[in-house]
Amino acid sequence: MTERRQPSAAQAASAGMQQWITLLAPYRDPSAARSLVEIAITFLPFVGLWTLAWSAVHLGYWALSLLPSLLAAGLLMRLFMIQHDCGHGAFFRHRLANDWVGRAIGVLTLTPYDAWRRAHAMHHAGAGNLARRGIGDIDTLTIDEYRALSFWGRLRYRLYRHPLVMFGIGPAYLFLLRHRLPLGRRGSRRDWLSTMATNLAIALLVAGLIWLVGTGPFLLVQLPITLAAGIAGVWLFYVQHQFEDTYWARNAGWTAAEAALRGSSHYHLPGVLRWLTANIGIHHVHHLASRIPYYRLPRVLRDHPELAGTSRLTFLQSLGCIRLALWDESQKRLVSFREAQRQDRRAG
Repeated sequence: MTERRQPSAAQAASAGMQQWITLLAPYRDPSAARSLVEIAITFLPFVGLWTLAWSAVHLGYWALSLLPSLLAAGLLMRLFMIQHDCGHGAFFRHRLANDWVGRAIGVLTLTPYDAWRRAHAMHHAGAGNLARRGIGDIDTLTIDEYRALSFWGRLRYRLYRHPLVMFGIGPAYLFLLRHRLPLGRRGSRRDWLSTMATNLAIALLVAGLIWLVGTGPFLLVQLPITLAAGIAGVWLFYVQHQFEDTYWARNAGWTAAEAALRGSSHYHLPGVLRWLTANIGIHHVHHLASRIPYYRLPRVLRDHPELAGTSRLTFLQSLGCIRLALWDESQKRLVSFREAQRQDRRAG
């Protein structure tokens, strides 16, 4: 009698991924009517708040105009999540519908759709893989990589990971400047065309709005909307993968299933914030099956309660993630600079 060979860990993980793909396949089919409603209940209030903020700017900026601007920022963030679903082909059945809705929203979010979609697809393909970092993710070094840097290299990385840079300067740089040129990627001709076409549409929209309301009112209203939405968006992307017990592995040990379930958080937010963020906090399910429209993700958790507790992160818990900056390969967790320094002192 021949001995039956046990499946390897990689084979078991692959089988688990295939099982989840099969289980989650019924949730993937989008509803055109529901998707159009989602666009309407996000875009129309956004335009209404936009208009209200501009109308009130001369009556009392701090009391009457800034609040509608900040509420509009929340809806702009939600529009970005619709653009995100379009990039995954999840919002409509037909690719052209996804692409053109995504491109149109990209003018409002200052994000060139085609170039962003390509980088984001690379993020999904290699999330949690230490050999495939650098595209569409937060730069993360291992402790050993950080130790090997020069003084200036360490200083640069520490500045990059500082909260004021990550969540203050970073969002402004990303959405106002970085997205204007597809640099630093192996940009294709389509990336450049997408970026330049988006820039042209943004310029025409801005010129039209300045002609309509004036330069001062435009900046007083639009800058808070853009910056607040950008900060919230960067924060969401950060906590989706930058938590203590997240998952990173080298090529040989990396599996898509573990990267999705262990390396992507279930960011459990209050109901209003779940709506504004379009359920993006159910990120582990999104990485398991990115073609599921965001309005079907809560149903996945109801039907598969075993997923509800996986990589669960509350808002209060997420605040502790700000200090995490380095991947400890020996302990398989993210640690702070201070923890890494303590390890150096103990080793010395």
